[in-house]
Amino acid sequence: MSSRSAIVLACALHVLRPLARLLLRNGVAYPAFAVAMKKVFLDAAHAELQATGKKPTDSAVSLMSGVHRRDVRNLGRLAEPAATDTEGETPLNMASQVVARWLSQPDCLDDEGQPRPLPRSCEGPHFDALVASVSRDVRPRAVLDELVRLGMAKEDENHVTLLMTGFVPRQGFAEMAQLMQDNLHDHIAAASLNLQGEHNYLEQSVFVDQLSDASAQRLHTVAAKAWRQAFKTVMTEAQARYDHDQQHTDADLRIHRARFGSYFYAADKDDNPS
Repeated sequence: MSSRSAIVLACALHVLRPLARLLLRNGVAYPAFAVAMKKVFLDAAHAELQATGKKPTDSAVSLMSGVHRRDVRNLGRLAEPAATDTEGETPLNMASQVVARWLSQPDCLDDEGQPRPLPRSCEGPHFDALVASVSRDVRPRAVLDELVRLGMAKEDENHVTLLMTGFVPRQGFAEMAQLMQDNLHDHIAAASLNLQGEHNYLEQSVFVDQLSDASAQRLHTVAAKAWRQAFKTVMTEAQARYDHDQQHTDADLRIHRARFGSYFYAADKDDNPS
């Protein structure tokens, strides 16, 4: 194995350590993971061959991926990329967009810039109008029920109140897993392309060690405050660009996505979370 290959493998194994613990805690042992990884490597090999203009034959994919030709044929992944569901809005995506508008539209915020409770309907800004500004194909009642189910909002007789200042559901395991996979995928994709020298995406962090537990907790508080400000700044611009493109750009050109995020992690010398 070349030095470059060894470095990349060691890096990937380190990244996989917390994912391995997550898999084990949820009943996924190594044999099941190893079988599933064959499909991941086949998809990656297929994409790499296409990107370099080479024909993705069974032999070529098998040689690049290291997966036996029998498995290449049986898995049937040569002629088609990994399936993605692009039809319509999932409840999570719809709820996320509504919350994003709630957090960025000035008429939905109080004097301190915090999301204010919204009536279901009235002459001024209201929840049903907020949902309609995102899509008229989904009933506001359905979106509200989804936000309540995810622990993101509560409803009383007169108003709907947003319970958190960012879209991080605390209920709904499948929805939380989807957010995790989307966030980590794009973070790793950005870092990987930077390492290859193909792009220069923003991918930075602040690191400090030899701290007390109290100091680590204090930094978490400071980081959360900094994120709230960054979220408002970027989300306001993101919403403005989205609205602009909806009105002025052909649908076949609106094919790009962008993700801006933040994270905080603290642990002791044995990697036990603080």
